[in-house]
Amino acid sequence: MGAQAAGAAAAPLGADAVLLGFVRALRAAGLDAGSERLHAFLRAVDALRPGVRSDVYWAGRATLCGGHDDLERYERVFAAYFEAQGGPAPSAARTVPPPRPRVVAREAAAAPRAPGEGEPSGPPAVTLASSAEVLRHRDVAGLDAAERAQLRRLLAEFALVGQTRRSARRRPARRGDVDPRRTVRELLRRGGEPARLRRHARVERPRRVVLLVDVSGSMAPYADALLRFAHAAVRGGRTEVFTIGTRLTRTTRELAHRDPDLAMAAVAAAVPDWRGGTRLGELLREFLNRWGQRGMARGAVVVLLSDGWERGDPELLGAQMRRLHALAHQVIWANPRKARPGYAPLAAGMAAALPSVDVFVEGHSLAALERLAAAVRGAAGAAPVRGAERA
Repeated sequence: MGAQAAGAAAAPLGADAVLLGFVRALRAAGLDAGSERLHAFLRAVDALRPGVRSDVYWAGRATLCGGHDDLERYERVFAAYFEAQGGPAPSAARTVPPPRPRVVAREAAAAPRAPGEGEPSGPPAVTLASSAEVLRHRDVAGLDAAERAQLRRLLAEFALVGQTRRSARRRPARRGDVDPRRTVRELLRRGGEPARLRRHARVERPRRVVLLVDVSGSMAPYADALLRFAHAAVRGGRTEVFTIGTRLTRTTRELAHRDPDLAMAAVAAAVPDWRGGTRLGELLREFLNRWGQRGMARGAVVVLLSDGWERGDPELLGAQMRRLHALAHQVIWANPRKARPGYAPLAAGMAAALPSVDVFVEGHSLAALERLAAAVRGAAGAAPVRGAERA
């Protein structure tokens, strides 16, 4: 059974989808299986025998493992993924430990057999995610043209709503404080006869969301996706968007177009500093002096989407971040570089800004942007900045 076909039962579901699901399981286990290694793996399997489990095993081991430390995790995930019902894995250099990841499997529909065949069609196929589910976790910088087009369609359906706050305005309600004016008017209308007490309650409104999107050269692979995320946020209302690079540009009006492509074209025409440098401290000071002190940032959820590379004075950025933190209800920083293995906020700008950041999240994929939206919404479980990150 060592050379048994790995994809025989899964063939109706698509061999490439099975391999993509395997790479996703490796990423979840901690392997740095990026897009380059994924493509190398697919080419290697295609050059060998895609239907033979041992060939799939050795092709993945040669292309997806970056060092000796990855081998144990690779073998464990391979065993759990392809041997969900206890079949033996291909022979390896050492005994494979018991599988730890929980993999949900189901029996695939049996493939039609030729007359006289009595052999089982192979191991059960692991339940496969849709292509959209796979794309959710892909790094935007590694997508090809077709995948980027699919990502844009998904972002067009996005929604971003800020946290709610209780405003000073009140409205009639069944429960709440007694409304003395309406109660007295009702008594007068009835000629002093006893009447039911009228009540009112505070109106809850979403907080304003302010997005500061870095469009400098270092953020070029992510700028389009982040601006489309901003476009979806503007459609939801009470959202202001500024681009930052070498200049500060307010792009809320341009992003108000219903059509995402028209909105992106309008932003491209309005922003003069695409792929330039980054002056985060100076531009944040300009934002606070011109817009923040007037009330745009006061009580708002302010989100900075940047990798934190600062060409100016980091101390200036730190001082302006403290000003921003004092004005805003919450400051969130989304950094696409945070998802990379071994990342530490060592860049001068990022290190200066983090003490004034309430929530520090990734921003490299659709799933990361969904977590960012949850943080903006104030959902429970949004990870605050840890002490190690602040240090």
